[in-house]
Amino acid sequence: MKSRLVLNFSTELADTPVTFSLVKDYGLSINILKAEILPGRGGELLIEVEGTKNGISQGIEFLQSKGVTVEGIDKRIKFNENDCVSCGACTAVCFSGALQIKSPDWELEFDLSKCVVCGLCVKACPLKLFEISFGG
Repeated sequence: MKSRLVLNFSTELADTPVTFSLVKDYGLSINILKAEILPGRGGELLIEVEGTKNGISQGIEFLQSKGVTVEGIDKRIKFNENDCVSCGACTAVCFSGALQIKSPDWELEFDLSKCVVCGLCVKACPLKLFEISFGG
């Protein structure tokens, strides 16, 4: 099972290696997709975790017990599909393949499970239909 999570670290936790415990103690594989953590200031970390459902649940509980706020990535992405004209500008910059235009209908398809929240689509969309909230 895979899950994408945003971890919010307080100032006190910025230099604490809590993600190491996810690997060591809960058997999870971690892929860091984006990070903005500064010692003495806190920050956010976007990760993809892979492991058993139980392992992920226990890992999240561990993080929360240490004071880390954990949010699912789907709470951070907004795409106004209704106003999309399927111009394809966003697909040209989407290296993860989350945004694609496919035949036979040639309409934009957004696969949230592939999105790594890089933010390139926000800049590429001429209609400004993407909003991504990550960081301060």
